[in-house]
Amino acid sequence: MLGALLSALHVLALGIGLGAVFARGRGLRGVAAGRMELVKTVLFADALWGIAAGLWLLTGLLRAFGGVEKSTGFYLFNVFFWIKMALFAAVFALEVVPMTTFLGWRSAIKRGAPPDTRTISKLIRVNDAETAIVVIIPFVAAAMARGLWLIP
Repeated sequence: MLGALLSALHVLALGIGLGAVFARGRGLRGVAAGRMELVKTVLFADALWGIAAGLWLLTGLLRAFGGVEKSTGFYLFNVFFWIKMALFAAVFALEVVPMTTFLGWRSAIKRGAPPDTRTISKLIRVNDAETAIVVIIPFVAAAMARGLWLIP
């Protein structure tokens, strides 16, 4: 039962995360076009994106190393597991720029100042890359779950 719950939460995190990163990208494009009222939408979507990432990480670690479903060896000796981890790490590395930028935006808003949007085009490119990676991850996960390319 716990395995099914963790699996469902892991998939739910995908829905939340993909929707959030997509919405954040749309909001960023609006801000780039001068629609500053979308800053709060961007920050809300970013918060959902962070929640999804935390949920992915927690449920993923429990599934892989908690002995709830497949054995830990199944994951560690599966090429697609490592591809999935590399993709997740790439998203995490890319997220450093938006995360620090949006912390600054939140701080500016609390002070009553406008957020610094000079790097908006970079944020859009990073967000687009993250969105593409999130779309690829389920395909890699499906291959992993079926035990394809297990390392002998």
